[in-house]
Amino acid sequence: MKSTRRVFIFLISLLLIGTLIGCAELYGSRKNRYASSTVEYLYPKQEVVEVPTIPHLSLPLRVGVAFVPESGGFRGKSRLSEKDKMDLMDRIASEFRKLPFVKDIEIIPSVYLTRGGGFTNLDQIRTMYGIDAMALLSYDQVQHTDEGLLSLSYWTIVGAYLIKGEKNDTNTMVDAAVYDVASRKMLFRAPGTHHIKSSATLVNLSERLRIDSLEGFRAASDDLVVNLQSELERFKVKVKEMPKEYVVEHKPGYTGGGSMGGGFTLLLLGLGGLALWRGRNR
Repeated sequence: MKSTRRVFIFLISLLLIGTLIGCAELYGSRKNRYASSTVEYLYPKQEVVEVPTIPHLSLPLRVGVAFVPESGGFRGKSRLSEKDKMDLMDRIASEFRKLPFVKDIEIIPSVYLTRGGGFTNLDQIRTMYGIDAMALLSYDQVQHTDEGLLSLSYWTIVGAYLIKGEKNDTNTMVDAAVYDVASRKMLFRAPGTHHIKSSATLVNLSERLRIDSLEGFRAASDDLVVNLQSELERFKVKVKEMPKEYVVEHKPGYTGGGSMGGGFTLLLLGLGGLALWRGRNR
């Protein structure tokens, strides 16, 4: 009797071990990557080099904002719907709307950007929307799922609804590169990053990954907006300090009150006028 019981326990143990090994192989570490590349979009053919020229920035600027198409060489499809992209672009475009030297912002739907379209595609968009500069948004998101052996043992015996076993890492980077379309020159760029670590059961793993993915994009976009503010300030300084690299002019009817150095100039004039008025009164 005891011998039969021992054999039975031994067989059950082998069955459980085999089940665990099988589950570990089936539900082992997984990695999904969702990405788009500004470089692949603008320079699809390496032998063709676009040589940038000196940009002529005619103020106030009309700026377009768009996501470049997803890269064909990466695994996985975009988790971002067109609505998600439009929402993120609107949050980023709101920063450009605050700038006095920007006249208007156009949010460009993804359908107007073709994979590998390059500057030829940008020229078409420039003509269609009447824009001067283009903010190209790209991203790279990696989601890594690691199911530990201990969690799988509980999953096998108890049930996936009760035990959180998966360890999910979601790393997201969103990048904005602003180009003067006519000169092919990149004016400035700003990145945004975010990292999420969470856990979920096998049953709701897909839903958890989808939620983490969208949260990663939103948080990385918020970080991008903060960095964008700093890069815009650096760009205004660069334009004033390097007049041979950037030609700034005003469009007909534009007074220049919103120029990149206009506020500082008006302040100096105001202080000079105040000093002159005080001198005369004395």
